[in-house]
Amino acid sequence: MISRPLNCTSLSLSLSQVTHTVSEILREKNRSKMSDVNHQRIKTNGIWIHVAQKGTGPLVLLLHGFPELWYSWRHQINFLADHGYHVVAPDLRGYGDSDSPISASSYTVFHIVGDLIGLIDHFGEEKAFIVGSDWGAIVGWRISLFRPDRVRGLVSLSVPYSPRSPSPSTKSFKQKFGDGCHIIQFQEPGRAERAFARYDYLTVMKKFMLVTDQVFLAPPDMEMIDYLETPWSLPSWITEEELQVFAEKYEESGFTGPLNYYRAMDLNWELLAPWQDAKIVVPTKYIVGDRDIGFEVFGTKDYVNSDVFKSFVPNLEVVIIPDGHHFIQQEKPQQISEEILSFLSKQSVDL
Repeated sequence: MISRPLNCTSLSLSLSQVTHTVSEILREKNRSKMSDVNHQRIKTNGIWIHVAQKGTGPLVLLLHGFPELWYSWRHQINFLADHGYHVVAPDLRGYGDSDSPISASSYTVFHIVGDLIGLIDHFGEEKAFIVGSDWGAIVGWRISLFRPDRVRGLVSLSVPYSPRSPSPSTKSFKQKFGDGCHIIQFQEPGRAERAFARYDYLTVMKKFMLVTDQVFLAPPDMEMIDYLETPWSLPSWITEEELQVFAEKYEESGFTGPLNYYRAMDLNWELLAPWQDAKIVVPTKYIVGDRDIGFEVFGTKDYVNSDVFKSFVPNLEVVIIPDGHHFIQQEKPQQISEEILSFLSKQSVDL
């Protein structure tokens, strides 16, 4: 018998093909399970909020960020429901199939928290677990601050808790990062919408959701959307079909509602004065990828590892995910789902 040398190139290709096949099988399995997700619109806080829900057990609210939808949590909905939780993922006000009030002043964190309290009441629960990413994380911090009596525990992805700054939010960001910061560019009504309109909706989704090494700081006299690159190929964690789900919904609802969250930031700052230096007292787990947007540049790394962060959030666990980016619950769905479940399980012992 003549043995032949191992062809490493062929082996590498074969493993790559197997990995791709396994990913496709898992994605197809998850897609089929999404058909079991129940959708409804619920009247809360004077508006209608669309929710996707599945499962029975302790209530878990999954809060998305910008520019996302309930669909950002498609992996976690199935996973958590399968492990004994009633999972509810809303389109936050202004997004997707939820109502979108016209005025930017209707998008303060107080409005969003009011919407969530109404959802918790609707489902007949005294308390809920809150899991939020990006703007959903900000809202998660605020509902934990305003109504700790209604929160069993908080899991925050990407955005850490920030106590009220000495000066208005946009002034602070402009001083630190200049006019090229996306937060500053999004302030003027209509500006970002006009810039986004130069591209089709799928391209806008790709520019924002697939960003890796770019920081949201555009050069002078350049719009953020023009600055962000459009990837030539997709990463393994998302498909064109999945991106199209976001694109089609934004084509229906537009970007003004989501952008109004940024336009209400200074109003938030004014209204948050009574909670100056207040602490988050609910059990909390903070998860961030070490390649998240601004993790190094915006100082997130130093802050989350500091005693200052822990002084404002005493009951805190910090998890830093290697090679994790901003939309981490989609990028690393199994790992993030398990991190969330481990936290919920610890807190559920006391239920």
